[in-house]
Amino acid sequence: MTDTAVLRQRAPEQQPPAPPRKGGLAAGLLRTARPRQWVKNVLVVAAPAAAGELFSRHALTRLALVFVLFTVCAAAVYLVNDARDAEADRAHPVKRHRPVAAGQVPVPVAYAVGGALGVLAPVVAAWLCPPAVASLLTAYLFMQLAYCVSLKHVLVVDLAVVTTGFLMRAMIGGLALGIPLSRWFLITTGFGALFMVSAKRYSEAVQMAANAGATRALLTEYTTGYLRFVWQLAAGVAVVAYCLWAMEEGGVPHTSVLPWRQLSMVAFILAILRYAVFADRGTAGEPEDVVLRDRALALIGLVWVAMYGLAVANW
Repeated sequence: MTDTAVLRQRAPEQQPPAPPRKGGLAAGLLRTARPRQWVKNVLVVAAPAAAGELFSRHALTRLALVFVLFTVCAAAVYLVNDARDAEADRAHPVKRHRPVAAGQVPVPVAYAVGGALGVLAPVVAAWLCPPAVASLLTAYLFMQLAYCVSLKHVLVVDLAVVTTGFLMRAMIGGLALGIPLSRWFLITTGFGALFMVSAKRYSEAVQMAANAGATRALLTEYTTGYLRFVWQLAAGVAVVAYCLWAMEEGGVPHTSVLPWRQLSMVAFILAILRYAVFADRGTAGEPEDVVLRDRALALIGLVWVAMYGLAVANW
């Protein structure tokens, strides 16, 4: 057997640890906080945007604060998570380059900074935000930390926790501004999130089939058939819920040129179908990466935003 063949068969845990990237401790901490994933926190504007109450000074100021607080909470969770998973991450071909796994950020430092941010965000929320916002933010933080400690190892519960995190992001903007949340909005958001989360798990299971237990222990408990069933079920429920939400007029007939709210169903369904292409191939990684890297999906998303915006503006 040639040396090349031996290297190809070498398992990820046998590979030498990734060398620390250039940059100091501060740069490593920033990378561990996952700046690319902060885009998920834009969901805090979902409820106010859907209700047409986004562009007032009060709304923008309050939502900016909530966005920052949610980002701080997420950063705290990422730091604690990477500190706990440092050994497992070293067995992953991509995660082994994370600053904590690579040794750029010492594990005790990651714990300390994560803990400090985890205390800071709820305190500031309790001081500057309505009680409902502070309570939801605190619940999010404790739920995610419980996920890092144990819930990530519980079958199905791990999917539910990650999905709930997305749903909380979508809810908190409405709570911050006192906006009633439509049941169809919540169902669409929840099952849309479950669709993306289970599609990501399915892709991990497909790509890491030979070494799933070393990178994410729970992947050995799931079958690809089950995860495929979950993301297909979630996609179907999300589409039905969105259609019911779009047809819900609230007793006020539209006076716009076209029924933009109903027409937006076409763009939403196309977006689900396009995303499902990557899920089916086993290449649906982080949702923000899928959306931003695929021009067709990004374009469909922009068309949906335009249609829904016209519906809210009643043009």
